[in-house]
Amino acid sequence: MRRVQSQSMMTMYNLSSDHTGDFTLLGIPGLGQYHVWISIPFCFIYLAAIVGNSILLYLIAVEHSLHAPMFFFLSMLAMTDLILSTTCVPKTLTIFWLGPQKISFPGCLTQLFFLHCSFVLDSAILLAMAFDRYVAICSPLRYTTILTPRTIIKIAVGISFRSFCIILPVVFLLTRLPFCRTRIIPHTYCEHIGVARLACADISVNIWYGFGVPIMTVISDVILIAVSYSLILRAVFRLPSRDARHKALGTCGSHVCVILMFYTPAFFSILAHRFGHNVSRTFHILFANLYIVIPPALNPIVYGVKTKQIRDKVILLFSTKATE
Repeated sequence: MRRVQSQSMMTMYNLSSDHTGDFTLLGIPGLGQYHVWISIPFCFIYLAAIVGNSILLYLIAVEHSLHAPMFFFLSMLAMTDLILSTTCVPKTLTIFWLGPQKISFPGCLTQLFFLHCSFVLDSAILLAMAFDRYVAICSPLRYTTILTPRTIIKIAVGISFRSFCIILPVVFLLTRLPFCRTRIIPHTYCEHIGVARLACADISVNIWYGFGVPIMTVISDVILIAVSYSLILRAVFRLPSRDARHKALGTCGSHVCVILMFYTPAFFSILAHRFGHNVSRTFHILFANLYIVIPPALNPIVYGVKTKQIRDKVILLFSTKATE
């Protein structure tokens, strides 16, 4: 009888979890010997993301000509990209340089919260920017009356609150799980499903919420963005002036480039988690690492090249520095 009670207590102990243990992040499976070499381009791309987005934020803050709704949303995108990269990349570089690293359970939850929240917020910002371009091109005379400063603040607060509310349950879904087996994560950072798979309990709720709710939210954003740009293109090709058409298409071109850079790797990573059983784990995690640095690094470059106002201000900024 005592033996049965002892076994029962041990079972209960093994299935309980006080979340006091640390997790170990291994890095990219199968490429451990190449971590130092991978870190070189990775570090430079991260620095490019930091510098590019910081310059973008500085120009938008100091130049009154850039105090417009489009550039306000662009500054939100730059800040979110900085959060996305900085949440994961410093730890990733530490793994590349020093080997597998430990991370506490609260630290892991914090990292994955900001990672996923930044992703959902990025998607919402791209939708807000698409709406801004739709109003600017399809209803230019009503632009200032529709996108007033008060409306812009409401949109910014609304999309930020939406992202927070969508991702916060993920944290609680993970805290309820017992981790009585391995705490080794074959990745460079914590993300929801990757951590949940280490639990010794049913994670069906985690899988369906983690895959269903954020994906459905992002897909709805993609559909609305597609509708916005369809209406924009229809309006652009009705413009009588060829120069006006060229200018409108040039402005929207930067947005479309950023949208493709953001959604393509993001959807691949998410779908590979759920359905990509034949996708190499090494390739999946390497691709996931590129996703957190390449779009944030390329966004300022794309906008700097495609958007005349920003391009002119960047040239003026560096020409002024050179003459000092």
